[in-house]
Amino acid sequence: MLKFILKRLIIIIPMALLVVTLTWGLIRIAPGNFYSGEKKLPPAIEANITKKYGLDKPWYVQYGKMMWNIVQLDFGDSLKYQGQSVNEIIWRHFPYSATIGLLAYMLALLIGLSAGIIAALKQNSLFDYGSMALAMLGLSIPNFVLGPILVLVFSLWLFWVPPARWGGISSLILPVITLAAIYAAYIARLTRAGMLEVLRSDYIRTARAKGLSEKTVLLKHALRGGIIPVVSFTGPALASLLAGTVVVEKVFAIPGLGKIFIESVFNRDEPLTLGIVAFLSILIMVFNLAVDISYGFLDPRIRYE
Repeated sequence: MLKFILKRLIIIIPMALLVVTLTWGLIRIAPGNFYSGEKKLPPAIEANITKKYGLDKPWYVQYGKMMWNIVQLDFGDSLKYQGQSVNEIIWRHFPYSATIGLLAYMLALLIGLSAGIIAALKQNSLFDYGSMALAMLGLSIPNFVLGPILVLVFSLWLFWVPPARWGGISSLILPVITLAAIYAAYIARLTRAGMLEVLRSDYIRTARAKGLSEKTVLLKHALRGGIIPVVSFTGPALASLLAGTVVVEKVFAIPGLGKIFIESVFNRDEPLTLGIVAFLSILIMVFNLAVDISYGFLDPRIRYE
């Protein structure tokens, strides 16, 4: 297991650098730059700006300098937010996204696992059909539709919670529900499918034949194998949630990392864009590694060399 973990950790570094390289290339291919606007700058000012930021040097010199800084985890200063480093901006906005994302996924797990397990145990019952129908509804309604509906009903009509902004527990309720809806639907369907497959397996029939209680069969034997599809889904899903979701942060005016990332792209803020991309890619790969490690604990048949 340790050898497998070390191999995967070593792979993360070149993979993250490859993602950053592709992102850097796409930024450079795209027309325009961070100082271009409706009013064209005088040639002298434009020359001074390009010299200040090293844009007058050959592309391979710029690329080499950028990669050397990233290897040292120094993403430089933001071009848009003068005097602020990319590292500071990421760590300032990441907690907002992480708080919303973690709470949303915990809620999605609670609802999705419960609904999926009960639906599998009561297959073809009214609860099974009803919960899966709600799951399909949750998958069909996008965040940019669900969010405004929740704001309209619970903020503008009922006045129960604030419609937007960050401040207090009440401001977390609507964005957390909006984010959790689609993930709860996915988890419910994955849990139901996984549990149905496991409940029909030979070792579950053997456990029941040995006289074990239904609770022991479910919690000790069936659940470990039944939630493996959910664990596979958890890695990239949780990483994406912690990194921020653009739509929800825009709808509820949350100063999270997703909102800042989109703004950096529109502002052509290259250091900030590359810093966030590197951070997100490492986060996703680390969570995927955690998922692979958890397989060995959930299913004893899985062994890593």
